[in-house]
Parts: sequence; C-alpha cells; structure tokens
Amino acid sequence: MLLYKLWRSFIKEILLLKRDIGGIVIIFVMPLLLIITITLIQDSTFKNLEGSKIPIIFIDQDQSEVSKNIKAELENSKTFQLLTNFSEKSAQEAVFAGDYQMAIVIPENLTKDLNSNIDAKVQTIVSSFGLEGDSAKAKTAAPKAKEIHLYFDPATNIGFKNSVMNSVNKMVFEIENKKIYKAFQDQLGTEENLEENKNLISFKEITPKKGEMDVMPNSVQHNVPAWTLFAIFFIVVPLSINLVKEKSQGTSVRARISPTPYFVHILGKTFTYLIICVIQFLLMVAVGIYLFPYMDLPAFDVSGKMFQLIIVTLFAGLAAIGFGVLLGTIADTQEQSAPFGATSVVVLAAIGGIWVPVFLMPEFMQTIAKFSPMNWGLNAYYDIILRNSGIGGIAKELVFLFLFYLATVSISIFYEKKQNAV
Repeated sequence: MLLYKLWRSFIKEILLLKRDIGGIVIIFVMPLLLIITITLIQDSTFKNLEGSKIPIIFIDQDQSEVSKNIKAELENSKTFQLLTNFSEKSAQEAVFAGDYQMAIVIPENLTKDLNSNIDAKVQTIVSSFGLEGDSAKAKTAAPKAKEIHLYFDPATNIGFKNSVMNSVNKMVFEIENKKIYKAFQDQLGTEENLEENKNLISFKEITPKKGEMDVMPNSVQHNVPAWTLFAIFFIVVPLSINLVKEKSQGTSVRARISPTPYFVHILGKTFTYLIICVIQFLLMVAVGIYLFPYMDLPAFDVSGKMFQLIIVTLFAGLAAIGFGVLLGTIADTQEQSAPFGATSVVVLAAIGGIWVPVFLMPEFMQTIAKFSPMNWGLNAYYDIILRNSGIGGIAKELVFLFLFYLATVSISIFYEKKQNAV
C-alpha cells in the first residue's frame, strides 16, 4: 500500500513538471550552455601559451649583451610579441591606460655596470684567499645596483603579474650566474666550457599514469564535474517553486488530510528529482565525450568510473533535493523562493569551489567551504576523476551529503507540522 502511495506521489510530480516545460528546458539546457561556454573559455586560456601571443612593450636602453639575452629569452618563450617603438613615458601611459598588459624597460649601462659589479666582487673574494688579482679593480667602488622597470595594466591578473616577474627574475639570475662563473674563470685562469656547466638540481613532474601514458589533467576534467554539480543544485529553484505552488493552490491541504503520510510526498519528490539529476549528469557526460572533441577540446574520459560517478550524482542530488524541499517549505510565495533559491545556489557554488578553487580563497573562507555540500560533491567527483579513488575513498563525502539531505528534510517535516498544528 505504501509503495502504491509512493508511486502515485511520483506520478503527481511528473504531471506538475509537465505543466512547466519551460522550466524543464532551463534545467537541462542552461547547464549545457554553461559547461560548453566556460570550458571553451578556460581551454583557450590554457592554450594561450601555445597559440596567440600577448603583445608587450619592450624598451632596450642598454643595447648590449644582457638586454639582448633578455629579449631573446622573451621571444623564444613563444608567449610574448615584443613591441619596441616606445619611449618609457609613452609605454607607461599606454600600459596604465589599459592598451597593453605590460611593459619592460631595460636601463642604460645595465651590462656595463653588471660586469663592473661582478668583477669588483669576484676580485674582492679572490684577494681574500691571498690569490693574485688586479688590486685596482678590488679598490674600485662597485656601481649601484640597476633596476629593470616593469609596468603592468592595473587590471592585470595577479597570477599573470607574478608569473612574468618570476620569469624575468629567473632570466636575470641565470645571466648573473654565468657572468660570475666566467669572472672566476678569468681570475683563476681555468678554461672549462661554460656550456657544459649544467644545473646540479632540476625539476621533474611525476604524473599519474594509465598504462604507459601519462594522465594530464585538463579543463574538461575540471569543468564537467563542477558544472554538473551546479546543474544538480539548480533544481532547487523549480522544486521550491512547485512546493510553494502546492501551498497556494491548496494541493498541500489535500495532501495533509489524506491518509498518506507527509514524508511519502517528500519521497515522491525525491525520486522524481533524482531522475532529473541523473539525466542532467548523463547529458553533461555525453557533451564531454561526444561533443567536445568536435570543438577541439579534450574528450571527457569516464572509462571504469561511470558507476562511482553515478553514485556521487545520486548523493549530490539528495543534498540538492533536501535543500530545495527546505526552501519550498519555508517560503510563502514564489517571489521568495525563486530569487532566493537561485542566489543561494550561486553562493554555494562560490563557497564550494565551483567558481574559484578553494585553495585560492582566504583561510576563513577555506574553513567555510568545508561545510558546503557543493564542496563535498565536487571533492568526491575530483577524487574519482583526477585521483582515481573508489567508493571507499569518497565515503566521507557521501555520508555528509546524505546527512545533509536527512537534516534538511527533517527540518522541513517538523516545520510543516508546526505550521499546520491546530
């Protein structure tokens, strides 16, 4: 008998959804447009180093060895297009006006003063060991340190700014090291080939492997789970609106006076919207697998992971449904539920790491993110897709999502009983 009532409740929810075809289209189409747009934008950003170059202003007032080395390194990076027909003043004005992202100004006599500085310091060191050297050079005061001026557009991303500054610092550091090494060679009379002097320490990235192939994370692997989760939680809006409609149209009154317990109506909604969540997930995965390769994007690889991903989708769907039921139960009008539901989903997405990675947030926001159901779902997806975890590895996140559903539904049932108590 209980199963029959649950079935009838499920049919009722399907009929309600059929009356709002526009809302259903939005639920399915809006996330697909989001995932395609965001992934294309981010992938083009990731490929920027391989594709179009960033125009920057390069002013060489030194016109000698060091400045030519820096210019050659920038050109060889295949990232920048160097523009040279500027004075420092015009470059500053152009960059600060937002016409260009940055300008690099190499000061006059940089090579000459760097050589003099290094020769003086090396001579001092050699003399301190009691070795013969040019005493005149040792007594000569070292020139003042030179500054390479970097101008950045005030709207430039801080990550890009730090990356460029680190690159310039590295170039200058390597040039100084080679010159210092050469100066010691000259003083000590050795003839070792500088080209053979390699770094004693280097970096090697160790990546996960699939067979013999390295598994390299890409924009698709990040965006498909993130925007799938956003789509799942966006069902909060139609679900809460339908609950408010039931109250305004008297459906909830008929449900209360019927012999069917209220929690059965909640279960009917849960099963209905869980199906919607799974359909959303399958559509997103289908776009990642079949459509993205035609758009010059990496294909979304779910081989051997589909079962685990569907499990995460079901539990994330439960959390979203619980939140929607709570909102629809508390709200009195559609004007309350619709904007608050949409806004709260965007806020949860921001807190949960959908928009900005959690590790980039301030410390107190990182703490808040740990209590976001979207963050639990996102971590579970990432653990499966990027870290190759199994169900055991995401058990904690699944438990949190299920407890969130139980808590929100329990509060909704308690609130409903209290509001209608005679």
